This record gives sequence, structure tokens and C-alpha cells, in this order.
Amino acid sequence: MSRSDELLTVPQVLDELGGVSRRTFYRWRELGRAPVCVQLPNLELRVWRSDLIAWLDSRREAA
Repeated sequence: MSRSDELLTVPQVLDELGGVSRRTFYRWRELGRAPVCVQLPNLELRVWRSDLIAWLDSRREAA
């Protein structure tokens, strides 16, 4: 992560993913298929933008 990297909230991540539901996102977490998350002391989750981009890149399929 770089200094220009940004921590995204779960609603921001869902928006970036085109409106994936919160329930789907948490299901992906249960299955180990979600992007890497950071859990804050108040138990809220955040995702570094760079981790979200890397996760999306890892999901690319060859045409």
C-alpha cells in the first residue's frame, strides 16, 4: 500500500463492485472469497483500495 492508498468502508466497496449486496459481501467473507479486510477496534471493516484492486485483478478470467 502506498501513502495515497485509501481505506474504503464496506458500503464504498459494495458501490465499487456495482451494487453487490452487504449480505453477499459477508457471505464471501465467510467463504474466504472476499478481498482482504482490516478490522478496526470498533469491529468495523475497511478494505485498502489497493487490496480491492488486487482482488479484482485476481478474479480476471482469460477470454
